[in-house]
Amino acid sequence: MADDVGFARFDDRTIAYRDEGPRTGPPLVLSNSLGTDLRMWEHQAPVLARTWRVIRYDTRGHGRSSVPSGAYTMGELATDVIELLDHLDIARAHFCGLSLGGMTGLALAVDHADRLSSLAVCSATARIGTRDGWTDRMNAIRRVGMSAVAQSLGERWFTESFRTSHPDEVRTYAERMLTTSVDGYLGCCAALRDADLTGGVPSISTRTAFIAATFDPFVSTADIQSLARRVPGAVYHEITASHLSNVEAPTTFTDRLARFLRGDDAG
Repeated sequence: MADDVGFARFDDRTIAYRDEGPRTGPPLVLSNSLGTDLRMWEHQAPVLARTWRVIRYDTRGHGRSSVPSGAYTMGELATDVIELLDHLDIARAHFCGLSLGGMTGLALAVDHADRLSSLAVCSATARIGTRDGWTDRMNAIRRVGMSAVAQSLGERWFTESFRTSHPDEVRTYAERMLTTSVDGYLGCCAALRDADLTGGVPSISTRTAFIAATFDPFVSTADIQSLARRVPGAVYHEITASHLSNVEAPTTFTDRLARFLRGDDAG
């Protein structure tokens, strides 16, 4: 990972981040999915950093951030973002998160709306999966390690056509999954297992966009559309891709995110 990664150190944890773009630009935070790190935004950051001050960070338990012991909560993941903003002396920021990062964004909108300029929720809803499903995944990882999920990652994160045309990129994401801390991954699985933000959704006042992926095996477009209808004024976009739409369709994803950030939600 690049040497220009910064570290925000708190009493019980450290959050790794990259701070790119003009310091006078509107701050934009990018939050990674489960089993990835801040490098998942490598297609978006250089483009967005022409206009925005882009802060991408490693969610706790991932990348170069520390791995606090035990189960994590969605509230703790949101607090990490707030304290990172405080560390950087940023009062308000746009926020874009995918999957786990998207749920983190929803938690921020429910509990820390005053710190958000806007919110883009990608491949995520207020409740992802089932408690039993997360428990089964966690038990499998405890038995055999990260290979329990890395082996089938390509089929779950990318469409068949992308896997065929971009085998090296798919392999890179599998390798990154394998190097993710088991304890950190399990801690974030616990946050997803226990999180249900449904009750707070109607109270969201932040300008919000939902970006769904047509072939996402984890979060259906119907579920995301349903959630979008419950958030006042929210806009909905759909990208022809699987779960990691920002990787599989980077140009389309970046364009739609940038238009939302600018306030141009048409089309």
